Amino acid sequence: MTSSVYIIAEAGVNHNGSLDLALQLVEKAAEAGANAVKFQTFKAERLVTPEAGKADYQKLTTSSAESQFDMLKRLELDEEAHFALLRHCRKYGIEFLSTPFDTDSLSFLAERCGVRRLKLPSGEITNGPLLLASARTGLPIILSTGMATLSEIEEALMILAYGYLHADGYPNRESLLNAFVSPAGQAVLRDRVTLLHCTSEYPAPLEEVHLRSMDSMAAAFGLPVGYSDHTEGIAVPLAAVARGAVVIEKHFTLDRRLPGPDHTSSLEPHELAAMVKGIREVETALGMPVKLPTPSEIRNRLPARKSIVAKTPIRQGELYSEDNLAVMRPGDGLSAMRYWELIGKPANRPYRQYEKIEP
Repeated sequence: MTSSVYIIAEAGVNHNGSLDLALQLVEKAAEAGANAVKFQTFKAERLVTPEAGKADYQKLTTSSAESQFDMLKRLELDEEAHFALLRHCRKYGIEFLSTPFDTDSLSFLAERCGVRRLKLPSGEITNGPLLLASARTGLPIILSTGMATLSEIEEALMILAYGYLHADGYPNRESLLNAFVSPAGQAVLRDRVTLLHCTSEYPAPLEEVHLRSMDSMAAAFGLPVGYSDHTEGIAVPLAAVARGAVVIEKHFTLDRRLPGPDHTSSLEPHELAAMVKGIREVETALGMPVKLPTPSEIRNRLPARKSIVAKTPIRQGELYSEDNLAVMRPGDGLSAMRYWELIGKPANRPYRQYEKIEP
């Protein structure tokens, strides 16, 4: 992971099954300044049963006559398309990512595509076999947690810890727990796993985002936490970065008017670029946790702060009082924090009006 916020431009299935559109999505993600562009790797026959219904948001954005199986079959990318996307990502200097939805797709990505990290979606957080196989690749894992409870996240982390530590064998409850609580298991999770808070609705209502859940996840598991966003616009990802997100994932499309399940809840290229720019500005502004004057502030201290001066002419020996002392700019004289020390004491010499009082 980079030291700055890692931004994933989620192309997903917004290529509509077209390699040409997918290649254009790579270019737009790179132009926007994202760190990675992410697709989805699956075979419909291994992902969904022929009778499976669509999610509500998919019913609104695709034909009601088309099954989820038929929709996904239409949106598959074949192996050659993956290799073409890999080459295109290298050409444009952006990391290629893709989400596997089954163990065969996982093996293809890890072994033949040579991805540097895995991104597992919210729907697979209870897919024990896929979690185990993913950890056994040894690759870093970014795990989305939409729809999950803290206990479900913990179960998933137990499997990941076991998979990272054990190259073979099936786990049981005891071995999972032992792997999770062991120093080696905790160390490998801290080193390789990032959790993403997520609200799995498209678009996600603002009142259901609950960004404070990021704090709960970080406190519960001691792992880096980011945010996968399904809200409209870019305000919530920027807020997530300000709250400490180390990864931001956001769907984007070439045109929200295109047909398909995810286009309407995605950013267009100019909006993606604005989000990336905004995130970089926010992380620059976050700075250090220590409260100290900055170099530019040091230059402004004297003209902005105040000194103790004579409100009226003061004779030598005259007692200082609220009537003859004032606090005024600039701050290159005796600090106004010493005002009360002077009250009732005699002036050590005569002062003209507005002259700085000397200690």
